This record gives sequence, structure tokens and C-alpha cells, in this order.
Amino acid sequence: MTDAYAAAGVDIDATNRAVERMKRLAAGTARPEVLAGIGPFAALWKLGAYREPVLVSSTDGVGTKVKLARVLDRYDTVGRDLVNHCVNDIFTAGAAPLFFLDYLANNGLSEDQKVAIVEGMAEACREAGCSLIGGETADMPGVYERGDFDIAGFIVGVCEREALLDGSRIRPGDALLALPSNGLHTNGYSLVRRIFQIAQGGAETEQHDREVLAQIVPGTDTSLGAALMVPHRGYLHELQPLLPRITALAHITGGGLYENVPRILPEGVAAEFERSSWDVPTLFRFIQRTGDVPEMEMFRTFNMGVGMVIAAAPEQCEPLLRALPGAWLVGAVIAAEPGTPRVLLR
Repeated sequence: MTDAYAAAGVDIDATNRAVERMKRLAAGTARPEVLAGIGPFAALWKLGAYREPVLVSSTDGVGTKVKLARVLDRYDTVGRDLVNHCVNDIFTAGAAPLFFLDYLANNGLSEDQKVAIVEGMAEACREAGCSLIGGETADMPGVYERGDFDIAGFIVGVCEREALLDGSRIRPGDALLALPSNGLHTNGYSLVRRIFQIAQGGAETEQHDREVLAQIVPGTDTSLGAALMVPHRGYLHELQPLLPRITALAHITGGGLYENVPRILPEGVAAEFERSSWDVPTLFRFIQRTGDVPEMEMFRTFNMGVGMVIAAAPEQCEPLLRALPGAWLVGAVIAAEPGTPRVLLR
């Protein structure tokens, strides 16, 4: 039966070997609260002592960045992307991550490739102080083309209710600070693939794709492929000690400033950004020139160099800037009438 299943594209023995290696990676992230990790039908976690705990959860993927990972035969970074994205999302509520689960679906990835993906997850989990507590590896011939894969992450964190960040305390006059991204993070890759005509599918184009990705981004000493595969930056450790000074946080992912900042704004206010306060990184301008992409579409698709927006009371602005190397004052919260755009770039 196993041989027949392998002939159908699912090698149980190879998958089991990969899972055993993944178990060892997950064990390296375990916290004392883990009662049962990978192995049983369900993972178990013992919630510690909190006065009024709020569990905060999120799920996400890394989009078509997985296509570039395949072309470049680079599987060690997308797992890190996934964890950092999910950690950043729940941290916008002020939550510390507790545990993370993953889902890896594929057709024909090798044992080493599967393990490399999970190794990136485990490394990012260790850095964030959360446990990789479980997951699922699914071999799915007939659903995915051979060599294709996708990953999704599921994270749970916790926050005391009194410390919860939800944007309700934002007021006109509050300062908006920005922390830089270190690249595209995990968004906008479908547009990039179309602009550069790469990773469109089919092994016959992979040599062309690699040649395109090997070109140097003008004004840098970095190849396009290396620049696009930089892992999503995590903001947990630098911001966590500063939470008492912070009113709200917006993680700038797909949709850019225009779509993400309104998610934290209460009624009656808008966010006004000073466009001249930062230089858009070279990679984004290269993408824009190559694809002849309008400025508005760039700002609605990419983070454009802004990875996290911090809202804070005016008196907290200078202390936060001193505590956050690389941060800058990017704008302010203003009063807004109904129908006014929620985000303004001046």
C-alpha cells in the first residue's frame, strides 16, 4: 500500500523522516507551558497566571514569495517570513506570542527542502520567544504542480486586558512614528512577478527567471533575487519594552499605508503622513521604474519602506525616537469630518 501511495505522489516514509526532523526543531523552541507538542493529535499548552488575560490570534501566509523560493532553490527564509509576519500582527494588539503552528502543503518537495522551511520557522520562533507547538505537512499531487508549495501560519499570544492596544485612545494631535521595513516583507510579489516576468510557472522558464533575479538592483550591490528574499522584519523585541508609551500600532503589510493604518483609527480622525520625511528605498523605485507603476498604486501595494507605524501622545514622541534607532516622525493624527480620506500623504 505504501508503494502504491508513493506511486501516486505521496511518499509516507519520506514524509515521516521529515516530520521526525521537524520534531527536533520544534523541541528547541519549547517553553515550560508546552504539555504536548508535535506527535499527538493536538498540541497542549498550559496558560500561566494572568489577572485578566486576552488571547490574541492571527493567521497568514507569505503569498507568492514561495514562487521565488522555488526558483532560487532558497527554502530557509520563507518560514522566518511567516513567523515574523504573524508575530508582528498580534503584537499590534500588545500581545506577546505564546505558540505557533504551521501548515505546509506541497507536491514533490524533498525532505531537506521541507525541513529547511520549518527550520526557518523554528529559528524565528526561538527569537520571538514562542513555541513551535505543532503543524501539518500535506503532500498534495494533483492540487499543486510538482515542485510547488504553500505555507500558512497560525499564532496565539496573550495580553492583559488593561494593556490591550486597540486604537481607541488615538486622538487628534497624536504623533505618528515609523519604523523602516527591510524590503517587501511578504507583500506585493504577484505584481513583482508580473513586472519582471518571473516565476510565472513551468520549469522551462526557471533559467530565464534566475538570470533576471541575478541582475544587480541599480544603486546597490545586491541582486534582485537576494533583495526580494530578505526575510520579513520582526519588531517585537525593540517595541515591547516601550508599550507603555505607545497608543497604537499598525503593521504595514498588503495595501500599504492606505489600507493598514485605517484599521487602528477611531471615527473622527485621519492619519496625515509627511511624504518628504523618508526616502523610499531603492528596490521599490526599481520596481516602479521597470513596471511603469503609478505612485498611488505603489503606495497601495507595497510598504514603501515603512514597516510599522506607531501612534503616540505628543509628549511620548521624543522619548520614543531616542529609544528607537532608525525611527522617524512620519506624520500626525488629525481631526476628520465624515467622508474625509482616512490616510493623507502630503
